[in-house]
This record gives sequence, C-alpha cells and structure tokens, in this order.
Amino acid sequence: MARRFVMVWISLLMLLAAPMAFAASAGPEVFGIPIEFILFALTLLGVALFHNQTFYVALTGMTAVALYKIAVTGFKTGQGVGGFAGHLGHEWVTLANLFCLLMGFAILARHFEKSHVPVILPKFLPDDWKGPFVLLAMVWVISSFLDNIAAALIGGAMAHQLFKAKVHIGYLAAIVAASNAGGAFSVVGDTTTTMMWIAGVKPGQVFEAVLPSAIALGISGYFGAKQQHAYSPILKHSHAHTHIDWGRIFIVGTILVFAMATNIVVNSKFTAQADSFPFIGVAVWAAILVTIPVRRHDWEVLGESLKGTFFLLFLVMTASMMPVEKLPLASWQTAFGLGFVSAVFDNIPLTALAIRQDGYDWGFLAFAVGYGGSMIWFGSSAGVALSNMYPEAKSVGNWLRHGWHVALAYVVAFLVMVAVLGWHPEPLNKGAAPVPAAATAVSPAPPPAIGSPGYQ
Repeated sequence: MARRFVMVWISLLMLLAAPMAFAASAGPEVFGIPIEFILFALTLLGVALFHNQTFYVALTGMTAVALYKIAVTGFKTGQGVGGFAGHLGHEWVTLANLFCLLMGFAILARHFEKSHVPVILPKFLPDDWKGPFVLLAMVWVISSFLDNIAAALIGGAMAHQLFKAKVHIGYLAAIVAASNAGGAFSVVGDTTTTMMWIAGVKPGQVFEAVLPSAIALGISGYFGAKQQHAYSPILKHSHAHTHIDWGRIFIVGTILVFAMATNIVVNSKFTAQADSFPFIGVAVWAAILVTIPVRRHDWEVLGESLKGTFFLLFLVMTASMMPVEKLPLASWQTAFGLGFVSAVFDNIPLTALAIRQDGYDWGFLAFAVGYGGSMIWFGSSAGVALSNMYPEAKSVGNWLRHGWHVALAYVVAFLVMVAVLGWHPEPLNKGAAPVPAAATAVSPAPPPAIGSPGYQ
C-alpha cells in the first residue's frame, strides 16, 4: 500500500511539473510530456521503491538522461558531447559547493556530537514533548543565519544523543522542515533566498516569509515532537557530570563562522563572481584544515558520507538537465504549486526561472521553494544530508506516512500568508506589468495545475 501511494504521489508531481517546461530543442514527447521528464520520473520512482539501492538508481537515471540529451535533444549550451561538457561547466560550481558542504559538515556534526553538548542539553530542555519541540526551534533559528544543511546536521547530531539514537522518522522530517523553514525568511539562510538577494530582492521582502515559516514550525514541530516523545523521550538526568570539550566547540564555531562570513561577503561584495567559484565550500574546508592542530578530525566519516553525497549530486545533476524553461503567470497559485514541485525538482533552477520571469511576491516564493522540498527526504539537500546520518530515512513511503505533518504545515502556513499578508508582487524590472489583483484573490477552489529537484 505504501509503495502504491508513493508511486501515485510522485507520478502526480511529475505530471504537474511536466507542462511547466518546453524543450530547448523540440524533442520527442509522450502525451505531451518530454522524454526527459519521464526518465526523471522513473528515476524517482526507483529511488522510492528501491531505497537500499538509491546510489545505483540515481547513477543509472542520470546516465540515461545525459545519453538521451546527447543523442537526441541537446543542451542549451550546444549539441552532443560538446553541449554536455558546456552544461557541466555551467553546473560545476553548484555541484562542487554541495559536495564540499556535505562532506565538511559531516566532520562538523561528528565534532559537535563528541563535544558532549548534546549530552548536557537534557538538563536544560523540558523532559516532555516540549523538549523535542525546543530542539526544532533551535534548528529553525540556526538555519536563519547559517546554511540549512548545517542546521539539519546539527539538529540530527543533537537528536542522536538526546534520544539515544532512537529518532522517529516523523521527527527527522520535522528537523528537515525546521531547517528549511528557518532559511526561508533570511537572505543568508538558503541558496534560493541568496539568489533573490543577488538579483536585487531586498532582505525585508524575503523576511515576510517569517510568518508562514513560524506557523509551519509550530504545526510540524508539534506533531513531530509528539511522535518523538512517544517513541523515545529525553533521558532527563543522564550524564549529569559530563563536561564540554571546548576544543571541539571551537572547531564547530570556526567552521560555522567561516561559512557564514564567506556567504555574506561573497553575496554582498562579489555578487558577479558568486556563481563562478565554490567559495562557501572552500571556506568550510579551509576552516577544517586550519583547526587540525586543535583536535583530530574523524576523517573516517568522509568514507561513510561519500556514497550518500554522490547520490545527491546525481539527482541534482539529473534535475539540472530537465527542460524546465518557462513558468506560468506569476501568482500566489503558481508559487503555491512550486512548493510541491520543489519536493522532487531542484529548487535552484526553479528559483532562477522565477527571478528571470519576475513579478513575484518574493516572500511567498521564498517560503514555497524553500520549505516545499521538506515533503520528501531527497527534496532538499538538508534531507539528503540528514539521511546520511540516519539511513532509515531513505524511504519515501515512511517519510510520507510519518512526516505527513510537513505537507499539512506547508498548506496551512501558505494559505494563512495569503489571507493575512496578501499577494503583493514586486517586480525587479520596474517595467514589468504586475499580476492583476483579480488573479491574486483567494479562492476556495484548488489552485490550477502548474504549467511548464533532488535538488537537493
């Protein structure tokens, strides 16, 4: 039953997303759906059904899409192998940054775990369901000024100690949701909001997403915390005499400061070069190297994380080859639908398309593409990073069944945002015509189908 539900869920998302695109070079279609989308849908279904073989499924899917485009449709950068090489040249910064961050934060998470801070936390957290909720709130705050991958890994490391490695999948989904929600209202909290900032969106325009972000934290956090408390509550009085390893805390702080400072400096002073070099990933590894004398890094975690990291890179690369080149008219309905599409598609190219199209209310878009990926474990890089720590999370069926509150939180929070704040498009290009007010009115009817991922 779970597998059948997953197949219907992902197939529906793919059918919603497919009309949003048209091929760069007119290629074969099946019932109006480009072949690339069908291959990607099969890849995602394979990931859902064979979660113990996700690495090989993702590799096979990426290879199939690449070969198809080389032989048939070509790329925006050209035809054949040369076009594929040009595409790689365009995507290498994103892939390199993601690789460096995932591998670097695996070391960070191990240091944080060994610092004994997660062991001491029970003394300061409530010992009922509010304890897990406060932990989610901490992840939410951390993600507002730090990359959501780091926030999710920090939350996962704390949960591993607080609950003696017995972490409910519903709570894992809540951790990912909290990290993505926290980054949605800050221009330094998520790649998509940083992209908007670079394009000219003001931080205050994105900050309005704090309303749905907080609501989503409240809804998903409440149910996730209840699930975790029933599954494995905090051991309030354990390890009362444990002492903090301040050397490891120094390493964690150094890595975070390097990452945050680089993110702010590059995006404020060197915006033109931001997409030409993996600055943040390199900064993380610079911090790791300079702190070698402080404590020995657990280099063995790199081997443990490598396979999961490449799995994410395969999905991101496959998503980047999809012919998603046009979005429907900017409206709150479109932004709402993009949240669901982000659960299976890379939200970075979707955000780039929206910026190019212009005419959005950027707070709505930030929340939709930032939080939407939380609905499936490989829908965001934070989810994939956390799944490296908790392999049992690599089941779409279990994620949807136990993390149902994430989708509920998204729908409720988004509709509250529409009702309270209203849709106020703010074109970056002042000559762009805003969407008529009639198109932004809240309607009881469901939003229209999106017209035309992992990533992660």
